[in-house]
Amino acid sequence: MSPLHSRRSRTKLTVISAVSAGTLISGGLALTAFAGSPDPSTSPGAPATAGSPGAAPAELTEAERAELIRQAQAGADDTARRIGLGPDERLVVKSVVQDVDGTVHTRYERTYSGIPVLGGDLVVHTAGSGSSKGVTRARKGTVEVATLTPDVPADRAQQQAVSAAEAQGSERTTADGAPRKVIWNVSGRPVLAYETVVGGLQDDGTPNQLYVITDASTGKKLFEYQAVVTATGTGRSQYAGKVALNTARSGSRYQLKDATRGGHKVYNSKHTTGTSTGSLFIDKDNTWGDGRASGSATGQTAAVDVAYGAQKTWDFYKDTFGRLGIRNNGQAAYSRVHYGDQYQNAFWDDGCFCMTYGDGKANTHPLTELDVAAHEMTHGVTNSTAGLQYTGESGGLNEATSDIMGTGAEFYAKNRRDAGDYLIGEKIDLKGDGTPLRHMDRPSKDGASADYWSPSVGSLDVHHSSGVANHFFYLLSEGSGAKTVNGVSYDSPTADGAKVAGIGRAKALQIWYKALTTYFTSTTDYAGARTGTLMAARDLYGAGSTEYDAVRAAWSGVNVD
Repeated sequence: MSPLHSRRSRTKLTVISAVSAGTLISGGLALTAFAGSPDPSTSPGAPATAGSPGAAPAELTEAERAELIRQAQAGADDTARRIGLGPDERLVVKSVVQDVDGTVHTRYERTYSGIPVLGGDLVVHTAGSGSSKGVTRARKGTVEVATLTPDVPADRAQQQAVSAAEAQGSERTTADGAPRKVIWNVSGRPVLAYETVVGGLQDDGTPNQLYVITDASTGKKLFEYQAVVTATGTGRSQYAGKVALNTARSGSRYQLKDATRGGHKVYNSKHTTGTSTGSLFIDKDNTWGDGRASGSATGQTAAVDVAYGAQKTWDFYKDTFGRLGIRNNGQAAYSRVHYGDQYQNAFWDDGCFCMTYGDGKANTHPLTELDVAAHEMTHGVTNSTAGLQYTGESGGLNEATSDIMGTGAEFYAKNRRDAGDYLIGEKIDLKGDGTPLRHMDRPSKDGASADYWSPSVGSLDVHHSSGVANHFFYLLSEGSGAKTVNGVSYDSPTADGAKVAGIGRAKALQIWYKALTTYFTSTTDYAGARTGTLMAARDLYGAGSTEYDAVRAAWSGVNVD
């Protein structure tokens, strides 16, 4: 999407994401199948089974999840040997998902001689009986490096990172801390490297969190990425009409705090920028907002929209997938509204574990539509699960995941003022002509997004390469051709003109979520996404089932074979 106003070319304005330092850049999903464990990417003709409703995620208490993590960590050395890691490699448990049938999907980060391996993440799949079902890796192979002694001093790497941040508009002249040693295992041979983080603010007031990877032997910059990625946003004040909000009483006043959904709070940044949380919204009579834009006297209306969006997104994840919050631990993030002066962006930041919303043009167009709020929260879910790196094809999948789940939350809410549709940000009027930010049935309608995969898709901005996955999801849900849903007309083509029959949005969401949480890794690309969703469809509905075949047909419809 073209910038809304004059900005440096490095900034891409759309709805946002942030990723962790431990997640790496795009590549293929690599599946290691143990004996007796079919890989649907290589065995499309495997005998059909009756499917397994037990492949849905089980609801676990925090104590049960903690015990699974404890057991996995206790057996991590044995797991490392069993899956063929080298003697200097160790596994650190990141999260555990258990299916209803007892299958456990354990997500690990990796270290080498105690040093974190960027690009070393993997997921081990274990049946309830204890037998192995395979491993999904960010990158194949063991890790070996020539030396663990750097030839380049750490301060040289730090200065390189600061210079890179200054070039991107940060006012910070020092790094947030000393560079840490890492093993760079994303491309080429693994090498010892430095990872340096520079914070501060970008030139438009957005928090800066630039990660720079420097080869510790040569001093060459291997990679850099912005972990707080700006989001575009200008539009109308977003309203869902009269809504019920869960609040908390404190003395004679009420706080905009939802104790029933992990303690989500909404704060007022009062048009400041930076890392300050701001002031918690408080009211005397528990009646919030006045239906006007964010320029109103109290500024509560934008806070109402955000609180409502957080409620519906929490409930959507809980009721649809059994997920309790972004990290699945029952704890909520928090939200900030009225960030900056005429700030035309919104963003998720994993560092503060929070969502932040600007007021848009003239401080009268806050970015608070339901699917935008759900989009931002989903970046947190992606970061706490697959960790899809926000660049290349994996970045497109990251962005599409937020669009897909934002769409799911909007349909789930069943709000008459903002009915569910396959349009992203349709009420924020990004272009000033009343058209949506993105169209899932035919992504190219926005003038920049890709309808189909091609070898050049990974070079597009992630908000445009996401079109391939968005289109796949629409085809899987609704099928190709003309259709009207909730009064909105769609007409979705396919790459080869073949007809695709949809299986319904509910099943499509289950397949995507299971693939995200159990088969995608930080480096998953479109080919890997095809493999992961086929495996998810096999787990949920059976290899050779209607749903499995629909996944394969929908990917073919967007030229991913």
